Amino acid sequence: MFSAVFKTLRRSIPAFVICLSTHAEPLSYVTQDASAQFSQFKARASDADLYRFLYLLPKGADLHHHLSGSAFPEWWYELATNTKLNGGYQYYTRVKMNQCDGTSANQFGPNPPWLLFRTIQKSHYDRLDACHQTLYLPLSNLSQQQITAWKNSITLDQPWEGRDEFFQTHWQRLNDLAANPYIMLEILVRNMRAMGAEGLSYLETQYNPMWQLAPDGSFYDPEDIIKMIKARLARQDAISTGVKVKLQTAILRFSPNAEDQLRQLYAITSKHPELFVGLNMVGREDNDKGHPSRFLNVLRELRKQYPGVKLSIHAGEVDEPNQHIRDTLLLGAERIGHGFNLLSDPDTLLLMRHGPYLVEINLISNLLLNYVDTFQQHPFPEYLRLGIPVALSTDDRGMWDSNLTDEYFVAVKEFNLSWDELARLSRNGLEYSFLSEQDKINALADFDKRMQRFITGFASNGLTGISSASGSAPLSPRSFICKHYQLCHLNAEGVAH
Repeated sequence: MFSAVFKTLRRSIPAFVICLSTHAEPLSYVTQDASAQFSQFKARASDADLYRFLYLLPKGADLHHHLSGSAFPEWWYELATNTKLNGGYQYYTRVKMNQCDGTSANQFGPNPPWLLFRTIQKSHYDRLDACHQTLYLPLSNLSQQQITAWKNSITLDQPWEGRDEFFQTHWQRLNDLAANPYIMLEILVRNMRAMGAEGLSYLETQYNPMWQLAPDGSFYDPEDIIKMIKARLARQDAISTGVKVKLQTAILRFSPNAEDQLRQLYAITSKHPELFVGLNMVGREDNDKGHPSRFLNVLRELRKQYPGVKLSIHAGEVDEPNQHIRDTLLLGAERIGHGFNLLSDPDTLLLMRHGPYLVEINLISNLLLNYVDTFQQHPFPEYLRLGIPVALSTDDRGMWDSNLTDEYFVAVKEFNLSWDELARLSRNGLEYSFLSEQDKINALADFDKRMQRFITGFASNGLTGISSASGSAPLSPRSFICKHYQLCHLNAEGVAH
């Protein structure tokens, strides 16, 4: 059975992708001298020096990036209260428990009565009855204590928080904010700016042009949102970041109408390949209504109509053993998001050795969502050293209060990565991206030049050499790395400085 599946899957992969996945090409910056120098540096470097090295390291791509989960709390608050930046929208947030519904309140609906700091736009506030309006305040009218609490409510930063807090409250609190296209596109550019400072080449983020709210509460036409995205990315502040951006559309896998969502987004993705390079399936995998094989027939139907839509699908982000990763490959996925439980399916693990499939690794996410209690329990080094292609990514970095450098720091610090592993790990993000082949060739050539300059500068003058070569990019550690590795101090609101 496995042999037949293996042959079927391998036949479906273009030869050039299989070639790419073998890493046959020599890399000028992966040499014995560079490897020895990096080993010596790791042995004597302080955590602060190692972090600076990794911050300045050229990084290929962030391939697993939810745009709605990528904004830091202070970004959300600033954008929600600044009508010049957010398209003129006004927002209200719940500051009191629900005293209006009594025992009829739905504890399990999208607006549970106990959920403080759920944020709605003015058009939705205006439709509330008088009693429910008393539960809300304009977001711009919060006290400083309330502002701090509001920001903390969308960050996963306490020992007692975890998976349920994240999946069942964070998105429900953001609510209407994540459906404002002006806010979302500003968040995109801020991500580009921050990641450009970290040396990132390419960002492949998940963002849907559907279900975006106009000020009156109606939905924008997706084609109008697509025009807005292109216009925003064409502005100079976005271009000057030096980060290339493409988007994935995404469906909520356990939704009752997920098949209809898939059809709609498949059509949009196919129609605009210059902007959308793939499609994803998101949502809790421990909700069995979203199991991968549910979508096999509809994807076969869609592939008869549309060419060239690539799939990168969340799979294996669960505690229990299952064959979701195998089933996801049968759907046609070329990349697996998380892949945490792959070790429990040895046949699929063997299939994935040496490509052509990549696992998008999210170390910090898997720790904070309690898939591991410590990083030492994470299967990442097993995948890496078995030859399963992997790349580091940030997932919902705004909610972890972390950045891409943090992922690299954890990987090197916890698993003693060699220079060869570190360099190829970074390059993998571009090799397995959904860029067009010519764009990928260009991006890889540019990355190799940047990496060569980096290692040459480091060989000649250590950290001073790479700081000079990079333009001395400023460090901007966030609270995750501060709390877990004591690399910086925090201000009164818990933000690193």
